[in-house]
Amino acid sequence: MNADHHITGGIEAAPNSRLTPELVRSALEEGAGNPLRWLGEAMQADEARVLQALAGELRCDHLEMAHLRELVVDFSVIPFGECQRRACVAGRLAPQGELLLVVADPLDSRLRTWLEMRTRQARCGPTRLAVARSADLQACLAMAESKMRAMDGVLASDRRPESAESTLNISIARIDATQSPVVRLVDSTLHDALRVQASDIHLETSATGLAIKYRVDGVLELVKEIDNLEWAHQAISRIKVVAELDISERRIPQDGRFKVTADGREIDFRVSIMPNLHGEDAVLRVLDRKHLTGQFAKLTLGSLSFDAAVSGFIRELARRPYGLLLVTGPTGSGKTTTLYAALSEINTGIDKIITIEDPIEYQLHGVLQIPVNDRKGLTFARGLRSVLRHDPDKIMVGEIRDAETAQIAVQAALTGHQVFTTVHANNVFDVIGRFANMGVDTYSLVSALTGVVAQRLLRGNCSDCAAPYEPPREELTRSQVGPEMLAAARFMRGQGCASCRGSGYKGRRAIAETLQMTDALRAALIDRASLHEIKQAVRRDGFVSLHQAAVALALSGLTTIEEVNRVTQVD
Repeated sequence: MNADHHITGGIEAAPNSRLTPELVRSALEEGAGNPLRWLGEAMQADEARVLQALAGELRCDHLEMAHLRELVVDFSVIPFGECQRRACVAGRLAPQGELLLVVADPLDSRLRTWLEMRTRQARCGPTRLAVARSADLQACLAMAESKMRAMDGVLASDRRPESAESTLNISIARIDATQSPVVRLVDSTLHDALRVQASDIHLETSATGLAIKYRVDGVLELVKEIDNLEWAHQAISRIKVVAELDISERRIPQDGRFKVTADGREIDFRVSIMPNLHGEDAVLRVLDRKHLTGQFAKLTLGSLSFDAAVSGFIRELARRPYGLLLVTGPTGSGKTTTLYAALSEINTGIDKIITIEDPIEYQLHGVLQIPVNDRKGLTFARGLRSVLRHDPDKIMVGEIRDAETAQIAVQAALTGHQVFTTVHANNVFDVIGRFANMGVDTYSLVSALTGVVAQRLLRGNCSDCAAPYEPPREELTRSQVGPEMLAAARFMRGQGCASCRGSGYKGRRAIAETLQMTDALRAALIDRASLHEIKQAVRRDGFVSLHQAAVALALSGLTTIEEVNRVTQVD
């Protein structure tokens, strides 16, 4: 293995961390099977400092997480299973670069001997040894695995897709037993998406083949690119078959759904097919029914990540006997979860609560839940009319999509019902305009409306690898973080580990801005006051915008300024 140069990390060795050949020999002789730990204790240094010192002594590369993110892993040299068992990985930092053999323990002579034999058998040519922290190496493997899984075990032969099944049953054993390469591709893609808790799966057809992407924590992640256009068409056809769509129609959009059984539970997939220049794209929304039990069995506003003021605002409005409570935000921002949390708290059994949704994402005991069925003629508007004849006290409408539904919801709130619903708008102030565009009288709307909540979800820092950092000055300027804010700031950022799959982020946190309808605000809206005048008035009353709420999370170290600027903008 060559050792002409090595990559250095940003860690400075401690004064007492000097490594000598004698110390290395002592570690090998007295380390009791773990010379790295012995060296750490002898040098009074952590794993990263020990590895950096060893890299200098052994004249090999020392890779930090930033380098490992760029590493293109080659599992043809060292299979994934061997990588996990032996804590090593082979890959390149550049397409034509030298092959790096990255290990967590460079003092393991048996491992180094095995690597030399392995690379000779694989005829890899020149190689270099590199070292990395074991946690960073596991994170690198987790990232590489997600890109590998979509094509895990796909055969080189080609067969036509299998016929549709009422409910797919996906498991590792079933995928391995499937003969069709396209079916294996689709099934393994679904299996891996569930494993990494993706909310959406994107299959995008290009001029040369297929790109597979997952949306994890609200961000798209490229999983695999397949340079085979015929496979792209067959993968989309397979999705259309299981969703019971017309596989011969490729010129118009189609929508469908199907179910999958995995790990003993049912998961719904909502399918959207869209034609493009080179064929068709498919987007699959994952509706995992594990949310019906377990961690969501006791869903309340307190279990969400809103601050106390927002939770109190929603709770107070939800307990009112009548009126219209609106939650707004883009698709996937958690609107339905917020409404269900509110319904869970007021579901005491003394009120008749009815929901009409598309689809039903959670199940609430004692609540009548009606699924929209456009094919059978059960639309939101038609269902809502029927609901009003069913003696309800509280009604939840999954989404206001059209003028008729909007009119009925407002009239229901004006006639003594408590109505919860969602609508797509950018912020709390745009809601009035959205209803006006649907033909709802402003006076009726503001009379019925009790309050509006606009929310977003931001990725949170991984608690296992978050460390202090200094945000780039341009990001601070963009988010308008002034000197007075910086004085008390505690900026943190995930460094990337196995727990967060190397991204530095794990999970999402909710932020919200709220607007309560007061008599003064109703009068201003009816008098058609300008948006500027309305914003000035509510800010005097302590209004906190989405951007301000996001910045507060970053200042407390729960997310990053870069994430704040990705999701929100300065008002």
